[in-house]
Order: sequence, then C-alpha cells, then structure tokens
Amino acid sequence: MPLVDPHGKEKRLRPLLLTGRELREAMQEAAGLPQIHMNSRETSDLIMLGIGAFTPLTGFTGRDDWRSVCDACVTSDGVFWPIPVTLSITQDQADGLKEGQAAALKDADSGEIMGIITVAEKYTVDKAYECQQVFRTVDTAHPGVAKVMAQGAVNLAGPVRVFSESYYPEQYGQVYLRPAQTRQIFEEKGWNTVAALQLRNPMHRSHEHLAKIAIEVCDGVLIHQLLGKLKAGDIPAEVRVQAVNTLVEHYFVNGTCVQAGYPMEMRYAGPREALLHAVFRQNYGCSHLIVGRDHAGVGEYYGPFDSQRIFDEIPCGALEIKPLKGDWTFYCHRCDGMASGRTCPHGTEDRLVVSGTMLRKTLSEGGEVPAHFSRPEVLAILRNHYATLDEKVEVKLHKYAEGKH
Repeated sequence: MPLVDPHGKEKRLRPLLLTGRELREAMQEAAGLPQIHMNSRETSDLIMLGIGAFTPLTGFTGRDDWRSVCDACVTSDGVFWPIPVTLSITQDQADGLKEGQAAALKDADSGEIMGIITVAEKYTVDKAYECQQVFRTVDTAHPGVAKVMAQGAVNLAGPVRVFSESYYPEQYGQVYLRPAQTRQIFEEKGWNTVAALQLRNPMHRSHEHLAKIAIEVCDGVLIHQLLGKLKAGDIPAEVRVQAVNTLVEHYFVNGTCVQAGYPMEMRYAGPREALLHAVFRQNYGCSHLIVGRDHAGVGEYYGPFDSQRIFDEIPCGALEIKPLKGDWTFYCHRCDGMASGRTCPHGTEDRLVVSGTMLRKTLSEGGEVPAHFSRPEVLAILRNHYATLDEKVEVKLHKYAEGKH
C-alpha cells in the first residue's frame, strides 16, 4: 500500500523553490524589481510554499479564496484549506504596484530577497472578520489576532517563485526535511502508515505516551518540530531537538521514529490550525495526525478538545490524513504509569497532569519538577537551558549596573 497522496486535486507535490538556471535568472530579475518587505510569518509561509508543504497552493491567497477559506475552509475552486495564506502591504505601497507587475519579496528581519510575486490582485479585507472566523476571537491579547490586526491595509495575491529557505537548512542540518525527503525516508523504511506528532514544546511524558500509542497502530511516527518563530517564553527549537534526540535514544525502539523540523510560524489558531497541520502533514506523507489536548491553542481561547471535534465537522473526503485523538493524559500514582481519562478509574488526587506550559513555568522559576513529569535525561537538557538564560540575564544586569555608575 502506498503513502497517502499529497493534498489537492492533482495528488502531487508542487514545490515552488527554484534551482539552477531558473534561480540565477530570477535572482537577476529580482534585483531590478520593487521590493515588498515580509514579516516573519509571511516569510515562513513563503518557504512552506517553496518546499511544497503548502501544496497545492501556488502563491498568496486572493480575495475570493480569502473569503471562501474564512467562511468554509475551502478555496474558491473547491480545495479544502483552513486558514488564508496572505501577504499584506501598506496602501501607499499598493498604490505603487500594478496588477501583472512582478515584485521582489524581501525578509524584513534578514534583508534577504526570498522570491518574486507576480501581482494578480490587490484587495482589502475585514481583519476582524478574519480573526473571528480563524481564531474565534478578536482579542488582540491572542498572538495570532495581534499579528493579523498589525498587517498592512492591502493584501497582495499572486503566484510566487521562491529563491531561498533562509537559515533553516544550515542551522538545523538533517533535522530540516522537506516533504519530498520525508516521503522518501518513509518509503525506504517500508512505512505505509505514519503518524505525525506536532511539537512546539520539549517532548514530555504525555507526548511520549501518545507517540507510543501511535506506534502500536502505525508503521512509525514523524516527530515534527516547529522551527519557525514562537511567542515569548517558548523554548528554542535547537533545545527541543536535543531533548527529543535523547528521549528517542533512551526510550523508543530503534527505527520507529523519524525526527524532522518544518519552518512554519505558529498562529495559535487552535482548531483551524489543527486542520492546517493535518493538510501539510499529508503533504509530508503522514496518514495520521496525533491530536491531543489543546492542540495549537493558547491561553483559554479554546476548549481542550475543540481541535479534535473540528475534524468531525469537515466534509467527508476533505483530507486523506486522519486524526488520532488522544484523551487528557497524566501520570497516575495508583496505576503506576501514564494513563488517560479513558483508561484510569482513579481520582484527580492520584493524577500528575503533564503539560509543557507547567514544565516551562516550573523550570523557569527554578522549581522542583515532580517525579514522572518528564524523563531525567530531558530535564537535564532543559535545566541547562534555563541556567544559561539566568547567566545571560545576570551578565546583562551587571553590564547595565556598570554603565549606570
């Protein structure tokens, strides 16, 4: 049995990353074009388009697609897609561009020219409406809402040609894998069914428990780390990668896991983002997505299992990939092991709830982590990370004090 097909009607990957002569000629062309500065989310979306992770999209979302995706999670030509992928500019910048004109796409942080867009459309949107549909809130304390509301007044749509994957291949090496590469790895392993485990936190005992359940029913697990920009306080990707490596080495059967990273930035859109995670994991070759408690959520904006329920609301056949729904997981002292609400009959007084948020808070405050919360090898890596942060803060305070006096 083959791997699941890539998403879309053509059932093939559509990477937009140029190489060779095409790349050289396009880069020469870009040197003479007006420039559009992209924020970090737009840059990461462009890279996802480039590597084929956003197959079958060929560029940034137009007005009809924007509305249709906001309203019904489908593009205007009938392809399932849960979140608009937009590029925005100011009104003054838009006035200087004509439809049909090409423009260079520049990452605002690094200054690197990342690609070219051919402008097919300029349009304005109701940002609050997009936020309500996608995030279920217009509260700007929500990091995804804040990002949308801060966008330029005009959206640009059109096909793109992508030049670069930024620093990801160099910084993350073999962990940074494109959809074509993971598919090749799975095929070489003889895997047909693969479950993706979404990670933006270090892999704690609940993640481990869910991954091992998936290994029981699938050929293997793709431990898929988010490498893009996170919100303040989240643990950097390189620390998470190190933690996952040691966990897999000590606590998983050899050959049952593939660790990889992808360059997208979190939107923290809860249920809608769970669907987006499913779409591009299908492109990576995964047949299942592990959806646990509060998948892709933030704060108290979503119910703990809203990201599971939304898979029951989408049209049948919208996706080939299927959710693996995990219940609330915890360590039960009476069961003497990891369990869930479906497998443990004991009360809350016997349960140690394991969460990335709680672990980050405890470690950042120098608190004592309870036994069974996380594996000791993982905790050692995380403690070292927070100790390093404390040292950096102390150095900054010392330098400030010296300068002040």
